Amino acid sequence: MPAIIGLLETAFRENAEGRVEMPPKPVLHLGGDAFLNAMPAYIGGMGVAGIKWVGGSPGNTARGLPYITGMIVLNDPVTLLPIVVMDCTWITAHRTAAASALAAKHLARPESEVLGILGCGTQGRSHVLAMAAVFPLKRIMAYDVSADVRRRFVADMAAKIGIEIVGVESPRTAMSGSDIVVTAGPLVKHPRPTADKGWLKPGAFASAVDYDSYWTPAALAEMDKLATDDLPQWRTMKGAGYFQSMAEPYADLGEIVIGKKPGRERADERIMAMNLGLALDDMAVGSEIYKRAKERGIGVWLPL
Repeated sequence: MPAIIGLLETAFRENAEGRVEMPPKPVLHLGGDAFLNAMPAYIGGMGVAGIKWVGGSPGNTARGLPYITGMIVLNDPVTLLPIVVMDCTWITAHRTAAASALAAKHLARPESEVLGILGCGTQGRSHVLAMAAVFPLKRIMAYDVSADVRRRFVADMAAKIGIEIVGVESPRTAMSGSDIVVTAGPLVKHPRPTADKGWLKPGAFASAVDYDSYWTPAALAEMDKLATDDLPQWRTMKGAGYFQSMAEPYADLGEIVIGKKPGRERADERIMAMNLGLALDDMAVGSEIYKRAKERGIGVWLPL
């Protein structure tokens, strides 16, 4: 996870300095809240180009399938030939959490010790690993609408990271005592939000992995700062019907990483990062996995 966070910091710096080509991702809506995204990007300084074709289906849980599925194709930036095809599910889980941790590095209080996880699925698990890589965490408060999912999360993650993890019965309990809060439910275009005004304490940082699905307009209005990972993508998504009750973020993550826009300025600021998920995340991590796979002789060669 520290390596992935480092890769993303490089990629966001490249983006802020104008060496990334990344059109906003188009979204295909397939009924209900199921979606497919095409996500291309070229990162000049990292010498990587490619595309992710990814879908999210809320009904997959009941089918025994992952919510997020898809693939990444990388191309040689000189010949443009495709050089690798790989699954995107693991990459998506880990790069999403790493982007949250990178935002938190600049926007949360560095002494943050308590993490609240709301949504104990794949993203909840990966965010524990990412935040633990950056902050001196001592306790994790975990909530999920499914008590069974919550119990498995507590047992699995306590064994994996050795930090106290407490399963709680309400989302407010998980949120109100936490220095860092991650909401990681499914993305929905017309949400019925849960988190209300006053739940996030002064000085806390929130990563809304599920966009505004979890947060009421009153809760969002309390934020002293709202950041995102890419402003052009934000504007595209807002034009498609998301974020209708929200003002535009003050900065994107690349601007914050290079110091063009300030991060946290006061200990009592409530700050939220609402990252949308970018192709540059996938290209940066995917290219490193491709490099390591070649070095270790992992994979199957396919004729073109």
